[in-house]
Amino acid sequence: MNQVIRAVIVDDEPLARQGLRIRLNSFPHIDVVAEAGSGREAVELIVNEKPDLVFLDIQMPGLSGFDVLRLIREKADQMPAVVFVTAYDHYAIRAFEVRALDYLLKPVDEERLAVAMERISGELRTERGTEYQQRLVQLVADITGGDVEEILQQLAEGKSPTIDHYPEHIAIKDSGEITRVAINSIEWIDAAGDYMCIHAANQTHILRRTMKELEQELNPRMFQRIHRSAIVNLAQVEKLCSRQNGEYHLILQNGQELKVSRSYKDRIKQLVLGN
Repeated sequence: MNQVIRAVIVDDEPLARQGLRIRLNSFPHIDVVAEAGSGREAVELIVNEKPDLVFLDIQMPGLSGFDVLRLIREKADQMPAVVFVTAYDHYAIRAFEVRALDYLLKPVDEERLAVAMERISGELRTERGTEYQQRLVQLVADITGGDVEEILQQLAEGKSPTIDHYPEHIAIKDSGEITRVAINSIEWIDAAGDYMCIHAANQTHILRRTMKELEQELNPRMFQRIHRSAIVNLAQVEKLCSRQNGEYHLILQNGQELKVSRSYKDRIKQLVLGN
């Protein structure tokens, strides 16, 4: 009989917490003892409850999942095992650095969850040694497309794994639902106040992020700023047009016309014209 594992779910989305709890009902040896809807609430809860396992969202208002773990290390006698449950696959390396047992992408797939639960149950019954490290390195490699031996070599040299990887999808949260938009389907992005408008496949998705944050997550060989409030997918550019007043405009494959500001004009000309 499996030993009961006391677990806590941390996520700022109530529907996400509810969905994961329902899926975990299929695993009788997992006892969800509490939930937290914010990072600060999670820290106190974990310190007091001392769970064996924490299912932890990464991107939350206020304290991120990584901030939560840092504070728990300072306050708790013993760290719980951690499974990150997040919509953003580019956090894999950081997940490795804090020794997460596993890494689940939203929306959580039931078969993937079953695999994770089997691994977790085994790991919590044994010491986390070389075998555990190898499994986690493989997990990072699977997510990022990196080479296992390269990651292990970086660790042996005391370095953090540095893999040039950009996400293949971007997650859009809206009214408790998460839509995963393929990066290569994005045509252009523009700012609307505190929100980003992601234009992809004839649809517009609203994302609450800053332009700077979004730009850092996109492959610069594929996406470039053309204005302080606009980013374009270079693969979607049909032509570059100059106007009599000296302004430049990009025409995308879907017919959309976008103005290029003067500060980005030379860079865009070089990338589009290849000179």
